[in-house]
Amino acid sequence: MDVCDQTPLQAVLLEIGRELESCKGEGNVADYIPELGNVNPDKFGIHLTTLASEHFAYGDTEEKFSIQSISKVFSLALVFEREGERLWQRVGVEPSGNPFNSLSQLEYEAGIPRNPFINAGALVICDHLISHCSMPKQTMMGFFRTLAGNPLIGFNQRVYESEKAHSYRNRALINLMKSYGNITNDLELVLDLYFFICSIEMTCRELAQAASFLANSGVNPLTRQQVVSSSKAKRINTIMQLCGFYDEAGEFSFKVGLPGKSGVGGGIMAVHPGKYSIAAWSPRLNAKGNSCLAMKALELFTTRTKMSIF
Repeated sequence: MDVCDQTPLQAVLLEIGRELESCKGEGNVADYIPELGNVNPDKFGIHLTTLASEHFAYGDTEEKFSIQSISKVFSLALVFEREGERLWQRVGVEPSGNPFNSLSQLEYEAGIPRNPFINAGALVICDHLISHCSMPKQTMMGFFRTLAGNPLIGFNQRVYESEKAHSYRNRALINLMKSYGNITNDLELVLDLYFFICSIEMTCRELAQAASFLANSGVNPLTRQQVVSSSKAKRINTIMQLCGFYDEAGEFSFKVGLPGKSGVGGGIMAVHPGKYSIAAWSPRLNAKGNSCLAMKALELFTTRTKMSIF
């Protein structure tokens, strides 16, 4: 279905988009990954997809961007469905309360990452993917394409290479976990898969569509296939609620009231179980690594529509 033009939800998005025009200079792009620093910092888009296949949008919603850590939700879904409860022996489900690339917390907790969304936890998930899949990159890409209903979704080679060339912190994390026996595959293969997944590009529309299985009890609304069980979808949403924004998870939950996940490419994905999925994108980040404008947009949306889970 095409974007709806004359509806209350569309009117709300238009109102929010216009209101945020005056805030576009807030924050900075994530130039510690140099290629991410080359994006136009003033881009902004927001797209909502309902479980009835209605679409509402404002701004640059058809422009692709690097989803970065938002990809961790999808790699978790693949691994959790295959590994089951054994997964939690190697990675926790608690908020970190620390930056996403903290070494001190990982060492204090003997190489077991606090949750799957900090960098160390996502590396453990990639290690599992390599153990389960003979072609993990192809498996991951096919997963995104099926969920979003677009066979042309790809990755950004320049972002991938930029991440790989500036991977010192992630290499420290994975070596520390290897010293504790929490990485089983070749370190370079795990790191390479991690950089690849983070460099996948999607539009707000594609990302909102891809996330909709988490709003639909684990069922892909496009194919009607069960992606993960209803119970696993509930648990993934819970981890997003608690851990999706690193050491700003409480702030997002307090202001927005949805399970969600951010990425340093400026994207935020969130879901309202039983109702809708939504994606917003703006490259300028706050000090915690989350998009300034996207967070404000989602806060305004759930406040004005009263469509949060609380």
